[in-house]
Amino acid sequence: MIRGIWTRETVAMVFLAALLPVAVSWIWDEGVLGTGRLVFVLILAGIWQALFTFFRAQPPSAAGAISAFAIAVLAPEVGPLQFAIGVSFGFVFGELVFGGWGRSVLSPAVVSIMFLGFGFPAADWPHLPVQIGWATIPAAAILLFFGVLPWRVLAGALVVLIAAGGFNFDLLTSAVAFVLVFLVCDPAVSASTPLGRWLYGALFGALTALFAAFWETAPVQIAVSAALLVSLAAPLLDEIAIAVWQAVRRYRRG
Repeated sequence: MIRGIWTRETVAMVFLAALLPVAVSWIWDEGVLGTGRLVFVLILAGIWQALFTFFRAQPPSAAGAISAFAIAVLAPEVGPLQFAIGVSFGFVFGELVFGGWGRSVLSPAVVSIMFLGFGFPAADWPHLPVQIGWATIPAAAILLFFGVLPWRVLAGALVVLIAAGGFNFDLLTSAVAFVLVFLVCDPAVSASTPLGRWLYGALFGALTALFAAFWETAPVQIAVSAALLVSLAAPLLDEIAIAVWQAVRRYRRG
């Protein structure tokens, strides 16, 4: 996925550019409180990233800003100290100990958000306004245009979500759209094989539909929970895809 001119940093910069319409829409809706929350996460994430890059003699990465914004938008409402602990846990143990963006198994945003969700179950989850969902459309278009978004993941998830929503309920909420584009479709943590990406996206859609059907909670918690589980399953889905490819190849030879 990340090859040729598309280094980890150029991909991160394209994702940041695509994030702009969503960021403007969210800041317009949240105002000063949301801006302060975002600045807090950016500063804390920047401190941890600076420490790790200094001791490892690595250049800083812009990818941390993407995760910081996702945390500011999606994390449950907790106190400042709890929030700082959750952000620190996500960035340190979700990404930096593995060597930074592109080397970790999970998104630091997903780790932070679920750490806060599991650690403080009484906390309120945010409800994203509808304009956030609309703003993800031009964001996805930009990423698809530059070829840095794994389109098979997006297509697999949309097929399942639209099919499930057509029979039961509307699953394409702002939270699901944002999580799908910026967390599930993150090329650094998604499946890497073509079939694996179809399965990866379809599994996210299926888990989202399943959780929405049997779990009465906020759409943000549903979407991020599905993103966590599907990220953990990514290596297995790639193994399944490789096994299928090998079986088909042996069948054709035989």
